[in-house]
Amino acid sequence: MGYRFACVEEQSLYANLRFLADRPKVLPAISQYGEYQPAGMKMIPIKGERLLGDLRALRAMGAEGAGVVRPAFSDMDMAARRWLAECYSEAGLLAQIDGIGNVLGQSTNSGPRLLIGSHSDTQPTGGWLDGALGVIYGLEVARALAENEATKHCAIDAISWQDEESRFYGCMGSRSFCGDFSSEIEAGLTDKDGVALASALAQAGLTGVPRLRAADHHYVGFLEAHIEQGPHLEQDNLRIGIVEAIVGLGGIVFEFSGQQNHAGTTMMAGRKDAATALYTLAHRINEEFPKVAGERSVWTMGRAVLYPGAPSIVPGLAELELQFRDANPMILDRFEEVAYGLVDEINAKGGATTTARPSRVRIPPAHMDIGFQRHLSEAAEQHAPGNWRSMPSGAFHDAGVICNMMPSAMLFIPSINGISHDSAEDSHDDDIVLGCQVLATAAASILAAV
Repeated sequence: MGYRFACVEEQSLYANLRFLADRPKVLPAISQYGEYQPAGMKMIPIKGERLLGDLRALRAMGAEGAGVVRPAFSDMDMAARRWLAECYSEAGLLAQIDGIGNVLGQSTNSGPRLLIGSHSDTQPTGGWLDGALGVIYGLEVARALAENEATKHCAIDAISWQDEESRFYGCMGSRSFCGDFSSEIEAGLTDKDGVALASALAQAGLTGVPRLRAADHHYVGFLEAHIEQGPHLEQDNLRIGIVEAIVGLGGIVFEFSGQQNHAGTTMMAGRKDAATALYTLAHRINEEFPKVAGERSVWTMGRAVLYPGAPSIVPGLAELELQFRDANPMILDRFEEVAYGLVDEINAKGGATTTARPSRVRIPPAHMDIGFQRHLSEAAEQHAPGNWRSMPSGAFHDAGVICNMMPSAMLFIPSINGISHDSAEDSHDDDIVLGCQVLATAAASILAAV
């Protein structure tokens, strides 16, 4: 085996999955993209059926119904990572799994080096393309450039980052790579079930294994492809999105302190009802935030808790957590100002007392490299003329971390019905293949320009 941690017992699994990936398939509207080569344009053809086959083989690891369950460091996640390392080795890359679970396939070529990938871990009830799409794109682009006479000298490294989905720590693999993951943070990490990160690493056989560091590599930059995870491309009948920036994110936890009491004997005028204060604040947020929001601003009150949570008791305590996102940091500032102002407004009315505190460290917007955007845009116009747009990303991605270390850019393909983080997550096969073709052309263009 050309990589670490592959087990003899898994060889039959890999063989079966490789059979699934290699066997002939009926792929409507795909054959035209397999060696897709528009007239009048020199390009690096990808192999569409090979790409789709590998995506489906990866999907089989952790498949539950139409979705995929492959949380970071789970048995299925580690099996998938060993399978990816095998794929990298078969593609002529030097494969390794590092001590935090990142899987890297390194080109043996010298010269300027471009890193391409995403993450292969999933949400606890995830879809089959979130992250996986960009991982297999990295593999296919590395193969396609190596198979073409004009680009066989190019150095493409492929990567799957670990724990983008925050089982323990969001974008943990890419943060570790960038040196933004301290031992102090690591030591205290547990998942929602109380499993310590140290235990998960030991179970995965990664204790003491060296970890990749960006400082040890000399990359021209990083490219990440992803499903949009939203409705905009599909709604506008577009096929490619070029990401300008990844939105910033802020959060606030509101705590409401009142007086718990009997629901039948406590008159309305005398109540200090924590729940009523919570509902009032939530309503006022939805009234006032639109007045300062941008076109793509979003806010979510996704967690509300009442104590003690009984129908015959006036709640004495309550909590509400707010999250807000936008690509403009000034809008994030305005959201905070409005939220804290509403707390003062509610407290002025009497009743339960409301306090507020940040729920997380503010994540600033991450802007993608202008030069890389140009290469992606030109490739999109070549392969999907007039059917692409520049756009922000409403979700955070590993590229938002990596861009602090090197030039980075992202490409989106449409999500059917805008659905993600759900088993119904899907994209059309022809969009999947087209996106990879755009990425391959852009990657070759970037390296040619160095």
